[in-house]
Amino acid sequence: MSPRIQPALPPFPDDIQARFDRLMPPGVPPLALFTMLAGDRRLLERMWGGSLLDAGNLPIRQREIIIDRITALCGCEYEWGIHIAFFGKQAGFSEEQIASLVRGGADDACWTDEAERILIAVCDMLHERSTLDDALWQRFATCFSETAQLEVLIIAGYYRTISYLANATALPLEPYAARFPAAPERPSGT
Repeated sequence: MSPRIQPALPPFPDDIQARFDRLMPPGVPPLALFTMLAGDRRLLERMWGGSLLDAGNLPIRQREIIIDRITALCGCEYEWGIHIAFFGKQAGFSEEQIASLVRGGADDACWTDEAERILIAVCDMLHERSTLDDALWQRFATCFSETAQLEVLIIAGYYRTISYLANATALPLEPYAARFPAAPERPSGT
């Protein structure tokens, strides 16, 4: 399937190309998401301005749990795959944790850190209800500062937006990106 909105083609303005060069590993072309938005400088700059991929209130592992869980819940293999490919090793995810982020839950045995379990539960409830109930908020507040709580909520919302954008425009999967793990096979007779 081809994208519903065609990407801008090079050559890009010098400042945009310089940004692509800073964001992408050497020799890797800019993401289809970036080139699609490059046709409108304002949209591209606003999208870049909201990403929170800098050193903030959360370590990379916690940030990536949020991004990977939200994009998986949204069925956005495009963005999930990019983040697993670029940040999965840096975040220290095991294969079981990667699969759990797509098909499992906060109570999976691969999650032993309470803060990580809480992040997954927060993502799940935000995705389902667009809010957190009091019980989960209390657990959330015991593990995260107020500024970290705000960052979690902003990252979750931002990557839901990115998921909508990538899914609705039918962005083709990047060739180097990870793919969603296959669903476990069910025993015959069930």
